[in-house]
Amino acid sequence: MEKNLILTASQVNQKIKRMAFEVYEHNFREKEVVFAGIEGQGYTLATLLARQLEEISDIKAKVVKIGIDKSAPLQSEIQLDAEPSSFKKKVVIVVDDVLNTGKTFAYALKPFLTVEVKKLEVAVLVNRSHSLFPIQPTYTGYGLSTTLTEHIEVILGKQAAVYLH
Repeated sequence: MEKNLILTASQVNQKIKRMAFEVYEHNFREKEVVFAGIEGQGYTLATLLARQLEEISDIKAKVVKIGIDKSAPLQSEIQLDAEPSSFKKKVVIVVDDVLNTGKTFAYALKPFLTVEVKKLEVAVLVNRSHSLFPIQPTYTGYGLSTTLTEHIEVILGKQAAVYLH
């Protein structure tokens, strides 16, 4: 199947910068924001957002990795590389590269519901709008209506790009 380029590297970087500004606008009174990235590209995106937020503001950005089996989120144990108590009274932004049905996000939020966080938000680079779960992103880099059979491929790093195939 043919790959169609949706976002170039410069466009991906511009989306990340804009999302970081939005995070700053919504949380400018905070001393620290926690970016909890879903393992894989979500964690990479969380790291990039955190770095960008620290460049444009005085807010300290902490990055946490969420380990979850995306193909069987209900059966998998959700792992965090930080103590849940460290999120108490903090703004937590759960990050992934693509929001498809919301299923992975719904299960990835579970550890943050066991501690009293100040605010829980969702950030995605690409929102496909196929909601089966009640997950709406607070921060979206790019909204794209696709068919269920189409696939979004996100590449982050030096050769950043978003493809549809």
